[in-house]
Amino acid sequence: MKKALAALTLLALGGLGFAQGDKLKACFIYVGPVGDFGWTHAHDVARKATEKALPWLETKYVESVPEAQVEPVVDKLVQEGCKVIFATSFGYMDGIVNSAKKYPNVLFGHATGYKRASNLMTYEADFTELYYLNGLIAGALSKSGKGGYVAAFPIPEVKRHIGAFALGMREINPKATVQVNWINSWFDPAKATEATNALIAQGNDVFAFTEDSPATIQAAAKKGLPAFGHYTPMKNVSPKTVPSGQIVHWEKIYIDFLTKVHNGTYTNKNLENVDYWWMLKEGAVELGSDYGEPINPLFIPTLKAQKVTDRLTGKQTTVYDLVMSRLALMKAGKYTPYTGPMKDRNGVERIPAGKSYGPKELAGLEWAAPGVVGEWPNEPK
Repeated sequence: MKKALAALTLLALGGLGFAQGDKLKACFIYVGPVGDFGWTHAHDVARKATEKALPWLETKYVESVPEAQVEPVVDKLVQEGCKVIFATSFGYMDGIVNSAKKYPNVLFGHATGYKRASNLMTYEADFTELYYLNGLIAGALSKSGKGGYVAAFPIPEVKRHIGAFALGMREINPKATVQVNWINSWFDPAKATEATNALIAQGNDVFAFTEDSPATIQAAAKKGLPAFGHYTPMKNVSPKTVPSGQIVHWEKIYIDFLTKVHNGTYTNKNLENVDYWWMLKEGAVELGSDYGEPINPLFIPTLKAQKVTDRLTGKQTTVYDLVMSRLALMKAGKYTPYTGPMKDRNGVERIPAGKSYGPKELAGLEWAAPGVVGEWPNEPK
């Protein structure tokens, strides 16, 4: 009798009602292939970790979906019973907004976006802090004072990361520059290789990138030059030339959100103000050349040998200790690299003294930080 009653019990998950014991089906739409080593690979690693952590969850994914074709993919996933759909590229935004209107009983999550609705939330595991920390390391490792950056698209997310990298480099070397080479693609190893080689030819000797393959690391490694990993641990790509990098833990967000969907906290009626912006403090990102390894041990002696004045304390310290102290402050939520007074590369004050940029300002950042050189589409005056 009790079993029969339980079978008839419906979970009122914001209009998602399904029989007790049924699994919640969450589906993921990827802009690249799961084997890209970067962005999409990281989301898929998180999908698997989330499914493993939540026994009541079932997942599915569709890879390499062009941004303009997201709506028909959503149609298919809804027909297949997906109750929660995550769209994992900025360019999916308008399509997902349309789909959220079309399917009011489905919950949607859009990575890196800013448009929300009652059944559409946004989320970001942001790397601004990590690019700044990598910039500190790069400033110490660069012999020329010139860093190169292979960039995907000129959107605020990429722009703030480039700026943070430049801010870090210039904290070590006030004359340092970061030269940008836009490739206008999220995943194009050939273009990334070409862009890196061009930056090398222009005298840049340390590299960061936003492109979902290890191509920049591989191209730089052929010249024995350091390059920082992106999204997943990339030390294994070139163990002697990857000092650190940005590692994401999307599963922290997915587990939190889906658990709250499952227990009824989040429904299709209350997501309009749900905007995850998780960083080091929340454990959604990690500094590292590998999991649990903030800095590749091969580079630690060099960083410990170089002295610098900590501008927060006025005391002399090593670059290694500076990186670790900033990392600790960021984990405690007590420091952000975008803190005033700060001017852009054209000398226009952007952040007054005593102010810092939070998620809202960072999400719309368009200006170029001091030290950034090269083309900068939509640069404000």
